[in-house]
Amino acid sequence: MKTNCPLKDIRIIDLSMGWAGPLAARNLADLGADVIKVESCENFDWWRSWEATQEWIDDNGAEKSPAFNSVHRNNKNITLDLSHPEGRELLLKLVGTANVVMENFSGSVLPKLDLGYEIFKEVKEDIILLSMPAFGSTGPWKMFRAYGSTVEQSSGLPHINGLSSDPPMMHHVAYGDAVGGLNGVSALLIALRHQAKTGKGQFIDLSQAESLFPLAAHGILEFTANGKAPVRKGNRSDFFAPHGVYPCEGEDKWIVIQILNEDQWLRFKEIIGEPMNRFGNLKDRLSKLDDLDKSIAEWTYSKEAQKLMYILQEAEIPAAATHTMSSLLNDPHLNSGNFWQWLDRAVVGNQPNPSAPFKVNGERLPIKTPAPTLGQHNQEILTKILGLNQDEINRLEKIGIIGTKPIIPSA
Repeated sequence: MKTNCPLKDIRIIDLSMGWAGPLAARNLADLGADVIKVESCENFDWWRSWEATQEWIDDNGAEKSPAFNSVHRNNKNITLDLSHPEGRELLLKLVGTANVVMENFSGSVLPKLDLGYEIFKEVKEDIILLSMPAFGSTGPWKMFRAYGSTVEQSSGLPHINGLSSDPPMMHHVAYGDAVGGLNGVSALLIALRHQAKTGKGQFIDLSQAESLFPLAAHGILEFTANGKAPVRKGNRSDFFAPHGVYPCEGEDKWIVIQILNEDQWLRFKEIIGEPMNRFGNLKDRLSKLDDLDKSIAEWTYSKEAQKLMYILQEAEIPAAATHTMSSLLNDPHLNSGNFWQWLDRAVVGNQPNPSAPFKVNGERLPIKTPAPTLGQHNQEILTKILGLNQDEINRLEKIGIIGTKPIIPSA
């Protein structure tokens, strides 16, 4: 529907890899933008794999990565060897047709390729460049290499999670990529609005590490106010009790229970009965957390998580059965809203794709195409957008500037 494609006239050249940049590009593609992902056969997206082996190549490993396939729906894909003068020139011609270029390399990569905002401006005066290095494009860390866990540690976030008795806790979720990518969407929408109104482009310098600071803000504020960081208490809270994850009937079945006020506590106490009678007001409960959590766990252990969740929710008590990856696919709430959109993807078959987390006029944004295979749209882009003929395309493939299979880097 036209209403659901507000960016249908916007073209984005995505040079980024991993999660941060591609996540931003995916969200814009969901809104209708024409996103063209640029890789090369030798320097392919690291979410396909960190390195190529002949066995991996022969097994079509480049097309089997769940991580890559999850963030590149609604994209097109072209391979260009940017280290070759002709590959670089073709990229610049492509930039000349675009509104936006995106990248999330460390600060040394684009200069080595003789590329950057000023170069892009020479071919498209109103171009927008979104750069998303781990620590931004200025300052003493601008050349540092970093990935999800490195960025997370640099934000201070691991020092306010987990338990004080343990080392700083790595989440292994790459929050910097996810939060950075979503901030990138916001920044680009503002820049596109500016471009449409003024005819001018912008250079957007986004730091993934700085994107994480709002998640750690309470720790920073507590330190400035009290001179010390908050004590890490795992699932527990300084302000609420009970507040935790409790075992339920069956293997690896759990329920989250959060009591946020005394009214909820009294209703919770009434449901459980006698085991809670020895616990009083919040101050009393906070002083007996070990005993409180043990008593609740003994009660929940014989309960089915989903049924218990409904019982507690009916009493207006915040509670949720934890999900595994497999149970999410069968979740009745998600499926009632058609959250999963299934698409047939080359090599891996029919795969679920999570919808955008919002609806427009009651409708999901359509996921029109699954993640592209490497170089899937070489022919389309080189002929229809760049105007090359078949002989020229054949020559580019012969000399390795384009291709559809990864190659092992030469020594």
